[in-house]
Amino acid sequence: MTQTFPPENPEAPTRSEAAAPAGQVAGRPADQSAVSPETGHDTARGLPAALKRRAPRYADLAPLMQFKKPEFGRAARLRRASTIWDLRDMAKRRTPQAPFDYTDGAAEAEITLRRARQAFLDIEFRPGVLRDVSRIDLSTDILGGRSRLPVGIAPTGFTRMMQSEGEYAGSQAAEAAGIPYTLSTMGTASIEDVAAAAPAGRNWFQLYLWTDRERSLELIQRAAAAGNDTLMVTVDTAVAGARLRDVRNGMTIPPALTLKTVLDASYRPAWWFNFLTHEPLTFASLSRYTGTVAELINSMFDPTLTFADLDWLRETWKGKLVVKGIQTVEDARRVVDHGADGIVLSNHGGRQLDRAPIPFHLLPEVSAALKADRSDAAIILDTGIMSGADIIAALALGADFTLIGRAYLYGLMAGGRAGVDRTLEILEKDMLRTMALLGVSRVADLTPEHVRLLRN
Repeated sequence: MTQTFPPENPEAPTRSEAAAPAGQVAGRPADQSAVSPETGHDTARGLPAALKRRAPRYADLAPLMQFKKPEFGRAARLRRASTIWDLRDMAKRRTPQAPFDYTDGAAEAEITLRRARQAFLDIEFRPGVLRDVSRIDLSTDILGGRSRLPVGIAPTGFTRMMQSEGEYAGSQAAEAAGIPYTLSTMGTASIEDVAAAAPAGRNWFQLYLWTDRERSLELIQRAAAAGNDTLMVTVDTAVAGARLRDVRNGMTIPPALTLKTVLDASYRPAWWFNFLTHEPLTFASLSRYTGTVAELINSMFDPTLTFADLDWLRETWKGKLVVKGIQTVEDARRVVDHGADGIVLSNHGGRQLDRAPIPFHLLPEVSAALKADRSDAAIILDTGIMSGADIIAALALGADFTLIGRAYLYGLMAGGRAGVDRTLEILEKDMLRTMALLGVSRVADLTPEHVRLLRN
């Protein structure tokens, strides 16, 4: 039988090869292989020389047999954490349910929080290539001072409840990183103690205006005396949001020892040991309070606040004044007209009004409006940030600065001060990598052209 090949088939043997005995190429003995010097292929067998089997040699195996010594303990676990989500997983394992849920949860069905995080996922970065990104500068000016990174630590209440080092860990980590730290009115360390713990840090103070103006004035004066250069007044807490996880957990301040909490403690003995062997949990800026979080907010915060109160604050406070909780373009413009040096686009981390506007979505409109007004007010953004790439996206769309709350607290719960340091390390690496891949070497060079919103 004659075997034929289509003329265009490059694998077809020549006429002389077809006539050679099986296993032998014409003009060459059957047991002689030919290795192409250009490709390293055995042309007789069709295999690269590297694919021919041979017995392994110890010299080849030795470099591969370098077994790492197992590492255990909190420090090793923190080093292995690559994302903020990794730190969250660690925090959940180490922290009782009530304080973890207080941090992790949001209002009602938690729709706002999910949307805020999703907003950062629903973007497309638009990188530039052939740019020199051998050196990247993440530093930026914010409210009259320099920050080594374009992110600061947001005010969080009851922080020593999450982990016993609390505000001390946060302020000292911020000091070491060269970024601002914001102490909450609802903090569990005093203004003076935080200033003493981080004397070289840039400390800001967050204020809730109370119905008792004299007590508010006292806090303002203490903040100024302690060297705080910025006052951040929060305006989105006329009443408490419906934080249903807290309700279901029976969350109280301080945490109550019930049968449920005792059982929960059996799985987190380190948290309870730290909690019970340190100074009792109190609000450092307030008198002692016992009750639920919602009851405290509803009894203390003032639902009658108006722009006239902002005018009073502007006259009283001589440093930089920032208004936190802005959720519309109109309110952004109005608070700037009333003397604010900056605004924080924030829906309180989704913890107040569920289905509230998403700060990241609002950002381009607010940025355009303030530019049209020729305003130099700082635009700061929080809510939903879980990576350095989120921060870079916010800066590109018009934010001057960002704040992290939950991301910082996950690190705190995962490992105290070392966990907060790890949070900031992860975010910094994320930012450096994202900037380099975008082809941008300075924060000031980020523009809306670097980000496209896939949906809004």
